[in-house]
Amino acid sequence: MLLALGLRDFVIVEQMEIAFGAGLTVLTGETGAGKSILVDALSLVLGERADAAVVREGASRAEVSAEFDIAALAALQAWLAENDFDDDQRCILRRTVDANGRSRCFINGRAATAQQLREAGEFLVDLHGQHAHQSLLKQAMQREWLDAYAGASRQAAEVAGYFRRWRQLDEQAATLRRNQDEGAREREQLVWQVEELEALRFDAGEWEALQARHARLANVARLGQAAGAAIDALDGAEVSALALLDTVLGGLEPALALDATLQPVVDLLESARAELHEAEHALRHYADRLDADPAVLAETEQRLDQIVTAARKFRVRPEQLSGCLDDARSRLAALGGSGDVARVEAEAQAARQRWASAAQQLSAVRAAAATRLSAEVTGTMQQLALAGARFEVVLLTTVDGGAFGHEQIEFQVAAHDGGQLRPLSRVASGGELSRIGLALQTAISRVAAVPVLVFDEVDVGIGGKVAETVGRLLQQLAAQRQILCITHLPQVAVHGIQHLLVSKRSSADGVRSHVVELHGDARVEEIARMLGGATLTTTTRDHAREMLDLAHPAAG
Repeated sequence: MLLALGLRDFVIVEQMEIAFGAGLTVLTGETGAGKSILVDALSLVLGERADAAVVREGASRAEVSAEFDIAALAALQAWLAENDFDDDQRCILRRTVDANGRSRCFINGRAATAQQLREAGEFLVDLHGQHAHQSLLKQAMQREWLDAYAGASRQAAEVAGYFRRWRQLDEQAATLRRNQDEGAREREQLVWQVEELEALRFDAGEWEALQARHARLANVARLGQAAGAAIDALDGAEVSALALLDTVLGGLEPALALDATLQPVVDLLESARAELHEAEHALRHYADRLDADPAVLAETEQRLDQIVTAARKFRVRPEQLSGCLDDARSRLAALGGSGDVARVEAEAQAARQRWASAAQQLSAVRAAAATRLSAEVTGTMQQLALAGARFEVVLLTTVDGGAFGHEQIEFQVAAHDGGQLRPLSRVASGGELSRIGLALQTAISRVAAVPVLVFDEVDVGIGGKVAETVGRLLQQLAAQRQILCITHLPQVAVHGIQHLLVSKRSSADGVRSHVVELHGDARVEEIARMLGGATLTTTTRDHAREMLDLAHPAAG
């Protein structure tokens, strides 16, 4: 149930807070007063597209909030909890729109997306605009209305999903068949590449080690000469580094006896002599291990040549051969084996059977609902100045079916008793279409799960007894749902439990829209205005009072 709607700097509304009650709430006012602005605001806070044009002139931001009592909506409570929006048994939706068009959404004080507002709104409000009857002429919309009445909207979505999956697999199988020969040639080449690269047993670490080994083996003589020269310089030559160092230390020993502060210098020199001795021993060990075996060099060069030849063949650098093998394996896996076509064809056939089975079940649900909806709408039409007319929901079976199932839906009507049923688009006039649309909306709304139904001047083009019937229908519907109805007909307005008057006032600051709740004489005055226009008479007021009494006999 909608508890309150708040607007700030929205179109011509500076600030407005409206509290709503249960049952039927009617909103009336002169043309242009801003009645539909309230519906636009509600649509915005329920996730419709935001537009900077809704920001009141001179303001920097528009804001709309709506508070709902969701104690009876277990599904919405679960959705809120799942999305971390839960807040006891209240749901507060809020949306702001900046003058630059930037929009922000909130659910129970937490940031949300417009899509999340729409999802929450689907649990809360069903809005029927004043031009909703025009959608009746569209076959897709007729199917949606029947599915909604049947409670099969989710079932229809599943059928559409099964169909899309079947078509996707079917197209995939066709593509595999078309490319089978080309794929076989590529697969054969990839198998050869993988086998050759696997036989090479290439490893990036091995490549680095081979290069280092080859550099050493190919330069044994030079390396030996360098090591020998270094050994001689350290200790082998007549004037070597170690001999010079011994001379230096020998000269410092007498001085050390005279001045102990030279001890750190002597220690450094002793340490250097020890390290030079270690270096000399390491060089001798290195020289002893140098191996100039031609067989080892030849084996190393042969392995290097294998790797370089393979790299040239695959047009990559040697160190990239591992990646080349990985790429070939991945592509081979993507191409799959020759049995892939058969596998995908089998999956496509299974998907088609799932679609066909689900579509058949949906057809049965639709057929039963079509019978009920036809009878209900036909019955309501008799009360809306369409006596003798007949409405029928026809299921047109198609040859191949589609995402919609096995059949298309067509609304047909016979304009008079005994008349031939024809498609709605070829029979109904504008006024008749509006009344048929109202009958349909009333029927569908009775089975709707949402607690709030909004009718925005769906009574356009009717009057007199038909308008009284519309009022009674909405009043009856309000026993099960909370109804908000914008109307220009007094015959409808008198049936409201709550009556809100929307007016427009001009001042130095511009035009502003206001809403007040009417009671007693104030409500009589508004109904009289709707009956008689600007000049009100005692007769008109008496008539208004009588209409209110008749609409609410218990209150009278």
